[in-house]
Amino acid sequence: MQQSSVPGAAAVQDVEEHFAKRRKSALGITIALLVLSVIILVVGLVSATRAENVTIAGYYPGIALSFGAFLGIVGINLVENRKPMLVASIVFVSIGVIVAFFCAIVDGVIAAEFIDRRPLTEGMCQFYASPGKAYDNYQTEVTCPTYGNRKCKIRVRSNTCYCCDLYNCESLESNVQYYEYTGVNSCMDVIHLYRLLWACVVLNVVALFLGIITAAILGAFKDITPAVQTMQSPAPPPHILYNPTQHVLTYAGFCPSGQALPAYPNYPLPLQHHSNCQPPPPSSDAAMPEESQIPSQASSSYMLTPNAPALYGPAYNPLEKPPPYAS
Repeated sequence: MQQSSVPGAAAVQDVEEHFAKRRKSALGITIALLVLSVIILVVGLVSATRAENVTIAGYYPGIALSFGAFLGIVGINLVENRKPMLVASIVFVSIGVIVAFFCAIVDGVIAAEFIDRRPLTEGMCQFYASPGKAYDNYQTEVTCPTYGNRKCKIRVRSNTCYCCDLYNCESLESNVQYYEYTGVNSCMDVIHLYRLLWACVVLNVVALFLGIITAAILGAFKDITPAVQTMQSPAPPPHILYNPTQHVLTYAGFCPSGQALPAYPNYPLPLQHHSNCQPPPPSSDAAMPEESQIPSQASSSYMLTPNAPALYGPAYNPLEKPPPYAS
């Protein structure tokens, strides 16, 4: 008994160690995803509030990923209902991964195509702030010098950084690049916005791969059963009710009394019995019973022709009624 219990204890310990390692790895990568999603959310919100007219979408993945990572941490620490919680976490993490992919593309295109950092870094842009407390709504006209000593007037509102080199006065078409940034405190805020946009792109790309790895690890961990549940005692066998009316008791030494069959002088074949019990050997000294003697009328009625089929004696008691359709 002691030798058989040692391998069982070793198996339980191995299962516990395997479960603890997988739990530790799943918890570590989920916490890392939660921290990264919070950073994406903070950086995205700061980028979105830096300028009013620049659309930023980098914080949307942080919402889905942070919620999915939170559900994953809760599901890892649960004992009951662990699998449904991890499934919900995988769903939200997958949604966050998809959103991070598209937001990384959108923010990258905005930072690369619609924001020109050159005039900002060279000091060619001006910042306009209203001297009063009133908030102007494109009511102030400012003059921008153009090529050929010509001047161009544009309308700006308060707290706006505008770049005259990026604005084409002679063209009536809308400018592809941002030539003004509203709702900023200085033109340096636009440079910070440019850096934050690329930071959002990099963070979303990292979150894309980390979210895929996290979803895969959580998907494998949700199917692992703890050692306490795997090493439980097996279920007892089902109870079988004994019904004595549905059982037939057989006895090896019990043989029904054979019936004496009439002798047929015209039939040369010996009689065959279906019974497995062999009758006792006849004694030479024993007298033939009276039941074996056939009257003349019975013998005449049992006379068979030579071509008659073999006659088998009944295997049941003569006092019993034979079963119907017995073959």
